Amino acid sequence: MKLFKSLLAATAVAAVCIAGPAQAENKRIALVVKALGIGFFEAAAKGAEEAAKELGDVEIIYTGPTDTTAEGQIEVINALIAQKVDAIAISANDQDALVPALKKAMQRGITVVSWDSGVAPEGRQLHLNPSSNPLIGNMIIKLAADHLPDGGDVAVLSASATATNQNIWIEEMNKVKGNYPGINVVATVYGDDLADKSYREAQGLMQTYPDLKAIIAPTSVGIVAAAQAVSDAEKAGKVNVTGLGLPSEMAGHVDSGASKSFAIWNPIDLGYSATMLAYNLAAGNAEAKPGADIPMGRMGALTLDDKNEGAMADPFVYDSSNIDDFKDIF
Repeated sequence: MKLFKSLLAATAVAAVCIAGPAQAENKRIALVVKALGIGFFEAAAKGAEEAAKELGDVEIIYTGPTDTTAEGQIEVINALIAQKVDAIAISANDQDALVPALKKAMQRGITVVSWDSGVAPEGRQLHLNPSSNPLIGNMIIKLAADHLPDGGDVAVLSASATATNQNIWIEEMNKVKGNYPGINVVATVYGDDLADKSYREAQGLMQTYPDLKAIIAPTSVGIVAAAQAVSDAEKAGKVNVTGLGLPSEMAGHVDSGASKSFAIWNPIDLGYSATMLAYNLAAGNAEAKPGADIPMGRMGALTLDDKNEGAMADPFVYDSSNIDDFKDIF
């Protein structure tokens, strides 16, 4: 694969094309990210490159604005329409503002899928969620239970009491907690996604529940704060902090033993899957409609719901065996 830079027509936005020598029959798929220069999306581009190499007849245009604005993405989309690309796979800065430009793209025969951060249904053919609420809910309690073979007390440190996604994940967790014998959820507290408040709430949990074995924090702010509180209380190895976090922020806490494992989506898999979905729709190998299974290569197939959305996979688990591979990426 050869990497080279080009300028998108009518914009000053840099684009990286990932492909061999251009061929007339190649499908040109644009991977449009929220902004260039972000490690998470650069990792997704690696996944797109993997898919392109596997497919063989694909040219990837990796592009996005220089800042996370809808206006910047609209400029990029219009330039891609002018280039007559075959497909656009986009992580949206605004689910509604991009719709007119993406509808225009579809009217010109361009396949449009969204991934990671969605577009309203009328502006795309399908949306790829990194995971699903039930999968996330199960994963966060499983991560605690995996290291508690004899069970024990666990507590939840969430973001705010009104955070919709957090509340849904905790609700889904509580639905399946009976699948993990001996795991006793003793409390749910809220750190409001503030590092200092989350730290204090984690301290309070350890003081209130002296037999506490794990803190589950399905928030990237809360998990780091809780791990720091556990380390400062010299309880690393006694209280395990898990949940959803970023490898770059959690690597030190995995090394210290404050966190045995945690999860988040794998951006490489996301970029790979989005590319496979866009290719199969653009090539006419599949049709985006409720109930359809759209192939995603090594990731299996995406099953679409009544909104033409689907979940890629379980959240990806990070621990001492792989944290070094990801900590410098995102």
